Amino acid sequence: MDGSGNVKFDWGDGEHSFRLAMKQLRELQDKTGIGPEALYERIRSGSWHIADLREPIRLGLIGGGMDEVAASKIMRTYFDDGPYLKHKPAAVTILLSALLGPPEDKVEQGKAERGREQSESPSPSISESLAPSA
Repeated sequence: MDGSGNVKFDWGDGEHSFRLAMKQLRELQDKTGIGPEALYERIRSGSWHIADLREPIRLGLIGGGMDEVAASKIMRTYFDDGPYLKHKPAAVTILLSALLGPPEDKVEQGKAERGREQSESPSPSISESLAPSA
């Protein structure tokens, strides 16, 4: 993974790439009336609207490289006739990948590990850092 928020998983008719870049996030806000983190919370809490599940998937397909016509077609085929709750994990995964990066993002994992190592290593004392160099 490249840290772009792109994530691949099986949905609909097979494996697809999903990504919510800035353009898709802005459209998602317009379609749902709230920002991406608030949308995540609304979905997670069970207070979601149909567009809250549909739009992250549709826009994620477009951001992942699918053209708009194909994305609309796959949404009609695999989403529009329900059942809808089964799409909740896909919508959440796509949103979280945009907000936090993909789950297996090695770049972010490396940053987190370096941060832990630095916080565990002892810091020099003030007197050590002010001591003249030899």
